[in-house]
Amino acid sequence: MVGSAEEWRLLLAGFATAFSHPSFMLFVRLTTAWALCPGRHTLTRLYQIAEPSQQKAHDAYHRFVREGAWRMSTLWELLARLLVKAFYPQGDIPVDLDDTVFHKTGRKVAQAAWWRDAVRSTGERVVHCFGLNLVLLTLRVHAPWGGEPLGLPVNMRLHRKKGPTLLDLAEEMTREFAGWFPNRRIQLSADGFYAPLAGRTMPQVYLTSRMRRDAALYAPPPPRRKGARGRPRKRGRRLPTPEQLAETQHGWRKVSVNIRGKPAKRLVLVRDVLWYAVCPQRPVRLVISRDPEGKEHDDFFFTTDPTATAEIVVGSYAGRWSIEDTFRNVKQLLGGQDPQTWKHQGPERAAAFSFWMYSIIWLWYVQTYGCRRSWLPLPWYPGKRSPSFADALAALRRALWAERLFPHSDKRALPRKITAVILNVLATAA
Repeated sequence: MVGSAEEWRLLLAGFATAFSHPSFMLFVRLTTAWALCPGRHTLTRLYQIAEPSQQKAHDAYHRFVREGAWRMSTLWELLARLLVKAFYPQGDIPVDLDDTVFHKTGRKVAQAAWWRDAVRSTGERVVHCFGLNLVLLTLRVHAPWGGEPLGLPVNMRLHRKKGPTLLDLAEEMTREFAGWFPNRRIQLSADGFYAPLAGRTMPQVYLTSRMRRDAALYAPPPPRRKGARGRPRKRGRRLPTPEQLAETQHGWRKVSVNIRGKPAKRLVLVRDVLWYAVCPQRPVRLVISRDPEGKEHDDFFFTTDPTATAEIVVGSYAGRWSIEDTFRNVKQLLGGQDPQTWKHQGPERAAAFSFWMYSIIWLWYVQTYGCRRSWLPLPWYPGKRSPSFADALAALRRALWAERLFPHSDKRALPRKITAVILNVLATAA
């Protein structure tokens, strides 16, 4: 099998500048334990894997997460630079934005509060949950094996009650990311809630999002007549709403678009309009997408990039779904909601660290395996062609457990069948 623990350590060594020497040793042991840990990822369980001989007290790990003298923003910047260098050395940088809730229990969890649960809520019934409300920015990466892109976290903010709004945090986080790459264009995709970001001044950032069906649209303001008195007009004549524009019979064209890694046919209608209520400073490009077979409802997208084609806009918004996969995998496979740390920066750092782990594991896997298969063939899934995050995590566990278990065993080599069974069981343990 390809892949080694040495490559993992070399990857982590790139983050040494963010820590003092003692803290960096804790960081390496904690990240490795997080990847190896089966079951719930509480700090006490991570400690048992990180310190099997208990050389350091468990309090050292709690203090490291809760109030250690290191900055998560530094880790995000180092990670973002590493990912962009690996996957986007030049050209535009595509990123996705969304928020989620990490469920918590207990009355004394710092920064936790009651929030609307977007997963369980419907139009008729709103469900609330207690936890941390997190705003996440992910780099959209097209894996070498193709298919649906990966959403690799590169920045995060914690939303607090009576603090900055989700839109403010999203703008702050995006600005910080863009500042790390001052000469690059950032292509940001987000759902309709974040559409008002189009009206905020972010010179390097171009937003693709949903537009309301009943949005009030206008033509750009006409040129000012020579000698005219009064202030210049800010908008032109009123245009039909997006839903009314979709009723027209003219201007549609059939295109091939990439929908989450798969080609699809769509009818598209493109109009440059002024959405004055959201982005009064400049026109946006409205793209109406229609299923030629009529099985799906029309979609109404817009972008602030005046050079974007309809194919790019539709595919860009569809690829935003990768961030939803990130939320699911971090919660279910990396135990992002599990750490029981309650005070100071502990809850926020533990949540951010779980997303950071997701990116670094995928980076290790892509650089180590590429298009080569890392999983064992299964009789009920013989046609599997691409890895999931569970496969990437299992591959890393296999490499780390092999180094940890066998170097100090008897000199006589164990039969490969025995070692393979042991490693595979440990690698896939939930």
